Amino acid sequence: MFTATLIASESLSAGDISAARDALALPGGWEWIDEGIAADLQFDGEPTATRDALEGVIAGVDVIVQPSAGRAKALLIADMDSTMITVECIDELADYAGVKPQIAEITERAMRGELDFAAALDARVALLCGLEESAIDRCLAERVTLMPGAKTLVRTMRARGATTILVSGGFTRFADPVGAEIGFDRVIANRLVIAGGVLTGAVERPIVDSSTKEATLRSAMADLELRVESTMAVGDGANDLPMIRAAGLGVAYRAKPIVAATAGARVEYGDLTALLYAQGIRRADWATH
Repeated sequence: MFTATLIASESLSAGDISAARDALALPGGWEWIDEGIAADLQFDGEPTATRDALEGVIAGVDVIVQPSAGRAKALLIADMDSTMITVECIDELADYAGVKPQIAEITERAMRGELDFAAALDARVALLCGLEESAIDRCLAERVTLMPGAKTLVRTMRARGATTILVSGGFTRFADPVGAEIGFDRVIANRLVIAGGVLTGAVERPIVDSSTKEATLRSAMADLELRVESTMAVGDGANDLPMIRAAGLGVAYRAKPIVAATAGARVEYGDLTALLYAQGIRRADWATH
């Protein structure tokens, strides 16, 4: 048995749900998680085809399909840039160095999977050589904004006993304070090499890349003695694909096309609280602090 969770960006009516079920001739019942916002449909059939069909029936609604058993997750592995925060930190930092267009182009190509991540990271950081270290703190204060729903997602999962880990191909100088503010248990990210108060244009080795993200998920799953269906990974770029594929519920969040096409679940309209609805958690049970 599978559950299709419908999550509205604005509103969802019982009529919308009935129309979708009728159009697809879906057997099984449905129930509200939060009336007018999110609902679960139960069905027995082919999950991917059902998700694709439901996405085409109701506009502006995210559809997450998964086995009905094991929806509550005990491990969350999350990307940072353009997932837990609204920007790509290296692109914004590049603006302080006057090289944002050059760096942003490389970032976009890397996130689409067109470039090797480590090589692209080295190329971008090299362009920051000589930038004052103080620009990092300015960028953090002036440009970095949490993605809507990030705190609620992480703090609710932790309140329910889950382990949450932020794994970023970005930099510790951003990821550490972001992870602390959101409430992650652990943070893993790259370290910029700084000497004499300026960036040297280098990154410490080893680089945190796609293999690190997948390895972090698998290691945490083993340490916590979890089955794969108890794990969730969320990200937006090509370097997130290995962990997304390896997780019980791999979510492409407002992702690049290669990621959205491959992930088992995708969120295009809602904020990160969609991942709580995917677990069947009502708004009344969300952590607010």
